Amino acid sequence: MAVKIVTDTVADLPPSIVRDLGITVVPLVLRFGTDSYRDGIDISTEEFYKKLETSPSHPATSVPPPAAFAEAFDAAGGAGEEVLAIVLSSKLSGSFNSALQGKELARRARRVEVVDSGWAAMAEGFIVMQAARAAKAGAGLEEAREAARAAAGRVDFLAAFDTLEYLRRGGRIGAAAELLGSILRINPLIALRDGVVRPIGRTRSRAKAIDALVAFASGYSEIEEMAVESAACEQDADALVERLAGIHPKERILRTRMTPAIGCHTGPGLLVVAVLGTRASVLY
Repeated sequence: MAVKIVTDTVADLPPSIVRDLGITVVPLVLRFGTDSYRDGIDISTEEFYKKLETSPSHPATSVPPPAAFAEAFDAAGGAGEEVLAIVLSSKLSGSFNSALQGKELARRARRVEVVDSGWAAMAEGFIVMQAARAAKAGAGLEEAREAARAAAGRVDFLAAFDTLEYLRRGGRIGAAAELLGSILRINPLIALRDGVVRPIGRTRSRAKAIDALVAFASGYSEIEEMAVESAACEQDADALVERLAGIHPKERILRTRMTPAIGCHTGPGLLVVAVLGTRASVLY
């Protein structure tokens, strides 16, 4: 029995991987005032960041409605296949609960299981990729789910921000609120721990922040996957890839641009290194 994998746009997967692994992606909804857009469908990444600079309204996101998940589940499992949905951390979004409700509405899929990845961005994406590769190799639903859970324990990312102001506005700042105040414009380092945003440190310059991202990646004895993600700071991301090429083959470093669903809460200037692998030392 074939297994189909479903995720959300926060997984930030490149279109080529989505296509090659047969993954179904459900878009979050972006809102600028009264205008709404389906992430990655009604507005491109380039259009979003231009609008972010000029719009008088701060953007917000809302979870895909249960009906959107149900439609995706039925489309993916329409031939009687089983469906495994892997979504972003339930501590950051209501997408997990919406997917559970969508599971109850689905009618054509033979069986649907929903997994809280506990992550976001390409850390979530790597979990989805591992499950999709297992499914493509013939794994059943339980095996694909275990592949996802195993990957969830081996992924991590470190993010460097220009400012925490957008996280504050969007209400996703969590424990990183302790870094607010007079240092809003100092380059903070942020990670996810137990599914929520946590402060890791701060740097006095962009160059030092990039040094910290390289040091993070250097703490792995084995790297299976690596990604560099950016939000409207392509030159910094390209320079970071060049430095990371001494740690992991450049041609195997995924370069992605932050989906607008993430950019709503981070703003421009975000740099992220995500890794799936075995850590040799704990830097953060």
